[in-house]
Amino acid sequence: MAKQHQQHDNEQLARYLQEQASKLGVGEIFWLGIAGAPGSGKSTLSRALCERLGQQAIVIPMDGYHYYRRELDQMPDPKEAHRRRGAPFTFNAERFVAELSKAQQRGEGRFPSFDHGTGDPVEDDIHLIHGQHKIALVEGNYLLLDEQPWCNLRPLLHETWYLDVPFDLCMQRIKQRFLATGRDQQTAEFRVVYNDRPNAELVARDSPKNADRVILS
Repeated sequence: MAKQHQQHDNEQLARYLQEQASKLGVGEIFWLGIAGAPGSGKSTLSRALCERLGQQAIVIPMDGYHYYRRELDQMPDPKEAHRRRGAPFTFNAERFVAELSKAQQRGEGRFPSFDHGTGDPVEDDIHLIHGQHKIALVEGNYLLLDEQPWCNLRPLLHETWYLDVPFDLCMQRIKQRFLATGRDQQTAEFRVVYNDRPNAELVARDSPKNADRVILS
């Protein structure tokens, strides 16, 4: 499909997804990927769409595929792995691709969520149910990267969206999140500059050109 650029309108986007779902056969699922930089509002948009679409929609977050902290401890440079958590290499992308592929073939599946309190995934917390769900919203930073194995995600998705939000706004949101958890100003600023901004720049490198639709903030 031709790339589209449009302003952020939850009602319009939800109606569009409803139209796509209405074209499906029995048991079929419309798979949508929502990508964007850290702090771009992927989770917020996904929740808003689900509220409008009701029980036929489900959100599958990339965050559930963070490596466990104990797995980061086993990496060649554990300190760096923990400091860079959220960068592509700190996700189990191979498992992410494999489980999405299996769920697409079967029309059902179980996926991990992420507990920000414990800082680790929660296994089998999200259930894609055959015959109930007609729209699967897969959201995450790196869905549209060109590099392996992330590039294997695009063929699994019927359509992909990229949230185009100014970097400075994204980083401001991320910083506020860190401050809200009780971290001090210096720590929050270091985290943004050292980790989140480079991740955002990586996302922006590939995602706009690979997305079917660019959602403008």
